[in-house]
Amino acid sequence: MTLPIIVTKGTRAYPPRMSEFTQLFWDGLVAGRFLTTRCNACERPSFPPKPICPHCWSESVNWIDLTGKGRLYSATTVHAGPAVFSADLPYRVGIVDLDEGLRLATRVLDDTELDQPVELVVLKYEDGPLYGVRGIPA
Repeated sequence: MTLPIIVTKGTRAYPPRMSEFTQLFWDGLVAGRFLTTRCNACERPSFPPKPICPHCWSESVNWIDLTGKGRLYSATTVHAGPAVFSADLPYRVGIVDLDEGLRLATRVLDDTELDQPVELVVLKYEDGPLYGVRGIPA
């Protein structure tokens, strides 16, 4: 499944650290794919992607695509944030329960209410991608 891509002006305020292992995740995001790892032993996914399963400690993991669909579990609006994000104030962040059973924290791009369906979107900045969620129109 390809995620919607939103071209965003400027550079990321706080670019993520990338490693040789996570490069596949970031490359996938550029292409509109939301990837993570799943353990081959216990078959449980984890996010963020990890080279070792955090559930059973197996070193046998593989990369999988996620649908990017889920529900907004919680959200708050940040009015006084770190200086590096001052240009974005106020902004909304939340916790999303993905359909695949994973829970992640991310930027919420609209006023979606709690327990409503959301979709992950790629925010394509000039210096690389990030992701956020927005409500799915009824």
